[in-house]
Amino acid sequence: MSVSIITPALNAELTLSATIESIRSQSFSDWELLIVDDGSTDHTLRVATDWARADSRIRVIPQRNRGVAEARNVGLSFARRRYLAFLDSDDLWLPEKLDRQLQFMKSKGAAFSYTGYRKFWTDPQRVGPVVNVPSTVDYKTLLRSRPIACPTVIVDRDLVGEVKMPHLPAGSGIPEDLVTWLGILRRGLIAYGLNEDLARYRVAKGSRSYGKLKAAQNVWKVYREHENLGIPAAAWYFSNYVIRAFVESRL
Repeated sequence: MSVSIITPALNAELTLSATIESIRSQSFSDWELLIVDDGSTDHTLRVATDWARADSRIRVIPQRNRGVAEARNVGLSFARRRYLAFLDSDDLWLPEKLDRQLQFMKSKGAAFSYTGYRKFWTDPQRVGPVVNVPSTVDYKTLLRSRPIACPTVIVDRDLVGEVKMPHLPAGSGIPEDLVTWLGILRRGLIAYGLNEDLARYRVAKGSRSYGKLKAAQNVWKVYREHENLGIPAAAWYFSNYVIRAFVESRL
């Protein structure tokens, strides 16, 4: 079992080293890290290159600024390992994350898995409650809720086939990771959830994760513009999404 880790980075000089350290601290060591510098104007590329010199498992791929989805796709095109994992340049993994999740996937025969996690804003030592995840998610379940956080995902490319993020218009606000997971599950696959706290997900002000109204608008766009749902079906799934989000916010 070996893993390709895809990390897009844009102006992440202040957070990238901590992300890389969380990967290098993994108890599972058979991985490659593909850092795609998305046209950073700060010292992100230098930070990434210094780490690549220190660890042969790390590879840096510079590109002009094309957005996070295209950066992930470039990383995916260079990936050589069976399993694919995603970790953005300001998120973190706990040391047992890869080991626990890969063993879980092996035990389930899973093609796609995700885990529990905690959110944080600026200080990763000050985190929110554990975000618990359901044991399984299929296509229709994912339309009704968003239990899958990108930094918790591992995909077995031997079972899933090609994984590619959608090309989205700049500033669309549409969550490309959600569209990608829906595309995978639409093939009839099931995603398996390991309900353990294994990742730290940064919620940055101004990001798509910040602001419930904006997030809801983006989910509606996914239903109508990418899943091509009619208004009645989209409204039904959207109402389920809103109710679940409200209930979870009260827990």
